[in-house]
Amino acid sequence: MNRISKIVGGIALCVTQLTVGQETAVAENTVGGNSETTAIRDTTEVTPVTVEGKAKIDGVIAVVGDYVILESDIDKSYIDLQNQGASINDITRCQLLGKLMEDKLYAHQAVQDSLEVSDKQIWAETEQQLNFLVGQVGTMEKLLDYYKKSDEQSFREELFQINKIRILAENMQNKIVEEIEITPEEVRQWFNKIPEDERPVFGAELEISQIVKEPEVPESEKQKVIDRLKEMKRDIEENGSSFATKAILYSKDPGSSSKGGYYHVTRSTPFAKEFMDVAYSLQEGEISEPFETDFGWHIIMVDKIMGQELDLRHILISPEIPKEAQEKTRKELEEVRQKIVDGEVSFADAAREYSDQKETKFEGGQLRNPTNMDTRFELTKLEPTLYNQIRNLKTGEVSSVYREEDPRSPGKVSFKILKVTNRYDDHKADYIQDYIKIKELALREKQIKAVQEWMEKTIKDTYIMVNTDYKGCDFSNKWVKQ
Repeated sequence: MNRISKIVGGIALCVTQLTVGQETAVAENTVGGNSETTAIRDTTEVTPVTVEGKAKIDGVIAVVGDYVILESDIDKSYIDLQNQGASINDITRCQLLGKLMEDKLYAHQAVQDSLEVSDKQIWAETEQQLNFLVGQVGTMEKLLDYYKKSDEQSFREELFQINKIRILAENMQNKIVEEIEITPEEVRQWFNKIPEDERPVFGAELEISQIVKEPEVPESEKQKVIDRLKEMKRDIEENGSSFATKAILYSKDPGSSSKGGYYHVTRSTPFAKEFMDVAYSLQEGEISEPFETDFGWHIIMVDKIMGQELDLRHILISPEIPKEAQEKTRKELEEVRQKIVDGEVSFADAAREYSDQKETKFEGGQLRNPTNMDTRFELTKLEPTLYNQIRNLKTGEVSSVYREEDPRSPGKVSFKILKVTNRYDDHKADYIQDYIKIKELALREKQIKAVQEWMEKTIKDTYIMVNTDYKGCDFSNKWVKQ
């Protein structure tokens, strides 16, 4: 395994450390003060499992700080990996135990460092997760049967504990690496230490520009939506109709309609500014007047105010765009495209003059990769619609006009043309050309080293117990103390 493979493997390990805890139904048991013996006795169930070919009784196999890990937790981890389509043939119980212990160590230390999040936020995330899972299998009954759970409430509480461990662990990991930076000189030295034949090969990349035209919505259509939302507001306030029911029936927000329009928000929730301004101007039980964002028209009702946190519901409706307006916009953009192809105007100048997308028009339509704000996109990682439009374009070529629907706001459409401003074929890493990617790899290696050092120190300072049956495991960390 060469140097780059080790770094990528290390990064993947940091991710999978959390994945097991996030997705698997793990029963959490808190051990506090002198209650360890009681907790171990109470959680011992007569459930046969297999450890290295032997039949074992389900019970505590490890304790990390205030958390215990059961034999069944490992079995559940195997089931979860299989459900995700992963091969478990080469994954040992020792490896899964090591990852579960890492999760618990992060979570335990997060509590010690007061990095906890509110239970309200965790419950909100748990509800979203449950709604998604129910949507996948059809009904709550089917979901409980699939996960072999006896009742909905205990399943909710179990998911809550899983999410709490995950969020605590994420917060702790973020704290460890948040202040780690890397200088250009460190990047240069890191790159120069990589043998020539071990330097990474980067896949095909593109720099892409776009021009976006949005059909003009007639004022009459906007007024229809405003009147409809006002009528809903009036029906709720005067007749006692259910806001949640109306959201389920009529809201076009795919993220909340199935939950009756429910969101839990804080001041840092990344919603549209107009949405947040209205939400934080309301009193409990108050319903806003209709207002507009880039996604359409909304009304909001605040269910509960908890300091700077809100429980709210909203209904989103987008005005219908007549076919005539859509066809007019398509023709306008086709004319712009023809001017570009004929050389009458550059793509960048056309974007500045004609594009309706404020995020890109002032940069001549240049798209930026949201992961690092670079202008390059890996061809194989593009979302399908974009990939299909530009995969066969050469440098300098312009796509045909195509129609795109906004998945965040059904009914909202736009028309686009794309240009490949630069195309880079597969190539071995070049320090100047690929500096941003090289810097990311160097920084990640530095972060991984910091996490490893933190892990070693924290293990020494934390109460840890490993069951005799697992003390012979070849752990990557020194969980078994002498």
